[in-house]
Amino acid sequence: MSIKKKLLTVAVLAASTGLGLGPSLAAEGDPARGENVFKRCVSCHSLEPGKKRPTGPNLYGVFGRVAAADPDYRYTPAMKEAGASGLVWNDENLMAYLEDPRKFVPKSRMILKLPKEQDRLDVIEHLKLFGDNADAAAESGAEAEAPATP
Repeated sequence: MSIKKKLLTVAVLAASTGLGLGPSLAAEGDPARGENVFKRCVSCHSLEPGKKRPTGPNLYGVFGRVAAADPDYRYTPAMKEAGASGLVWNDENLMAYLEDPRKFVPKSRMILKLPKEQDRLDVIEHLKLFGDNADAAAESGAEAEAPATP
């Protein structure tokens, strides 16, 4: 087998398994499915602007926002520290946080885990639809998936 064929085979295998690719490039989320998955979250969170919940922060505009930035929610010291250290809720950070919140930010309050990668991808795409930054989030996702041009 030629080197060219070997490299092509490795590239195809890597792409099909997601090796070396970030979550947004390895698979795609579906915001409609994300809406269904998000039903698990509504007892603690809202996506309606300004609506407060006693157990979790409002998630309207969370994509692209610095952690612990909702002024109407009382965050744990650990989450405040994460935000002060520059944690921003992007695809990569939300994927890790939603998989195991207390592993990603120890001593945070959130207990719900989304162990299935597809559920996390779907919820993230759903979250991108809500907020003043929704258009920018959608565009950044489209740009991230577009092939690079020389």
